[in-house]
Amino acid sequence: MQIDETDRKLIALLAENARAPVAVLARDLGLARTTVQARIDRLLATGAIAGFTLRPGAGLRPAIRATALVSIEPRSGPAVLARLRGLPAVEVVHTTSGRFDLLVQLSAATTEELDDTLDRIGEARGVRASESLIHLSTRIDRSG
Repeated sequence: MQIDETDRKLIALLAENARAPVAVLARDLGLARTTVQARIDRLLATGAIAGFTLRPGAGLRPAIRATALVSIEPRSGPAVLARLRGLPAVEVVHTTSGRFDLLVQLSAATTEELDDTLDRIGEARGVRASESLIHLSTRIDRSG
């Protein structure tokens, strides 16, 4: 599927506010409302837009966010991922290149919960080493 400059602008507007009315998006893009709705439908149907999501506000977010960088033993990926899936504080896991194999995003309500989760990651069979980074403040957030 070809995505043109208008699609990119539409996606950027939706990333800023996914609840923006189609009429407002159409005005901002200088297009007819039906044209904008058809573009949104096409972007959804082709998978260019995977869906719309809720981002919890500060009052609902756990107090502590962290990243764990994890180095694993060869061929232990499936077992380590299974362990990570079972940990409620684990939100997202990415594979990486370089010194670490996995980047694990964590969210915990207390330091005790975070500490316990980090211990459980470190104890997982196949984990060679891990390093944790606690998020202090957010300076840029383009996640939508």
